[in-house]
Amino acid sequence: MFNGYHHIGLYVHDMDKSLKFYTDGLGGEITFSFPMGNSGKTIYLVDLGGNAVVELIPRGNGEAESNAHWAHIALSTSDARAAFDKAIAAGAICQSAPNDAMLGTMSVANAFVLGPDGEVIELFEVK
Repeated sequence: MFNGYHHIGLYVHDMDKSLKFYTDGLGGEITFSFPMGNSGKTIYLVDLGGNAVVELIPRGNGEAESNAHWAHIALSTSDARAAFDKAIAAGAICQSAPNDAMLGTMSVANAFVLGPDGEVIELFEVK
């Protein structure tokens, strides 16, 4: 059911600085970008190679300003709904139920659950 990680989400304080670091500095390639709701800000997926993808998420959803920190891990799955059901049956807490969405040009189904220590896990299916 799971195919490894799809990406790890990172909240960033300075998007320009973070993009420069992960692309120019580390050699990553921006593979997708999409709007962050109606905030006027953009989320970027940067592929560092070897299945290491970092999702750079700008501040702006009411979070307190602080240093960057990891937002969530996204597990790649071929069936987000079945993965969600499995996680809930294992004791995860629903943060958001499975939902079909277009992230820019990427069609996905995803859901968010909280693990046993409150860690955020995204169940991520690329359609």
